[in-house]
Amino acid sequence: VTVVVFYPQAGRLNNHPSAAFSPQCNMRVISCVMVLPVFGRNRPEGKILETVGVFEAVKQHGKYETGQLFLHSVFGYRGIVLFPWHARLYDRDITPPMSDSKPEPPGPHGSKEVKGKTHTYYQVLIDTRDCPHISQRSQTEAVTFLANHDDSRALYAIPGLDYVSHEDILPYNSTEQVPIQHELFERFLLYNPAKSPPFTARDTLKAWQEKNHPWLELSDVHRETTENIRVTVIPFYMGMREAQNSHVYWWRYCIRLENMGNEVVQLRERHWRIFSLSGTLETVRGRGVVGREPVLSKEQPAFQYSSHVSLQAPSGHMWGTFRIERTDGSHFDVRIPPFSLESNKDDKAPPAGYTF
Repeated sequence: VTVVVFYPQAGRLNNHPSAAFSPQCNMRVISCVMVLPVFGRNRPEGKILETVGVFEAVKQHGKYETGQLFLHSVFGYRGIVLFPWHARLYDRDITPPMSDSKPEPPGPHGSKEVKGKTHTYYQVLIDTRDCPHISQRSQTEAVTFLANHDDSRALYAIPGLDYVSHEDILPYNSTEQVPIQHELFERFLLYNPAKSPPFTARDTLKAWQEKNHPWLELSDVHRETTENIRVTVIPFYMGMREAQNSHVYWWRYCIRLENMGNEVVQLRERHWRIFSLSGTLETVRGRGVVGREPVLSKEQPAFQYSSHVSLQAPSGHMWGTFRIERTDGSHFDVRIPPFSLESNKDDKAPPAGYTF
């Protein structure tokens, strides 16, 4: 049975044909052909859809290899895996098992202590053709670095780099030698039809990963759900700069909000508390996030954005709430799970960034 799958827009792909690989399903899928709409002025006359590839079975165990093509199950973009990260996931939705030992005291700011569980994420390239159509993001996801000069607030970014959780990967294969359009694709990956997947890491990718490891590394992921709105936070240490005879430490944090229910809601306000090891406590309030007040619905359930924070101390904590509005005008607060801002990097040299 060949199943042709058409994704007209990004969104949670609940009806992905990989469900047909489930042992409970009576139908055996031989191939699932993924076709996507053709956009742009260069579209051939009369051509609306084009074949992208053939879906593969989702991996329930093990990890995806470098060069694996995939469709993002939530944001709907095409991408390719560069390399995996093994992160510690702190999921506050999971109730720890009961034990005879004494209960642990509450964590900082009244939060409960949560034990981290190893979880696989992937550094990926996003196909630039799909970026304009990912409406649930504030911007094309990018990895930001501190600029290599004296301006302590200067940042630069490499767009089209993302971190994707294992369960968000919908793998597929393609006969194209360059199936993903991104300026780093051919610098990082080499087509090798003898391999499966048929793309292997070039030396430039290995060298770039090794040189930039401290600023690329994904180590901790924090997750919490309030009234069907799940918030996931991933902090990244970016490095330290000297400014006016003091040290300024920088972090990037990526936040994803996801509506796990059926009710349409809208993010209206943010409320942050930022504690620094120097002893300062800062409160930040404002409308929306990054200039947006996203609507989370069953059709467009998720929104993701990145922002930055700096402290004049090597560590700190952040936590807070998002004010969410229902369609009837009522509001409720969604907790942002508390997370640490840790430097823990001895190498204070600026990152190599976009160099080869």
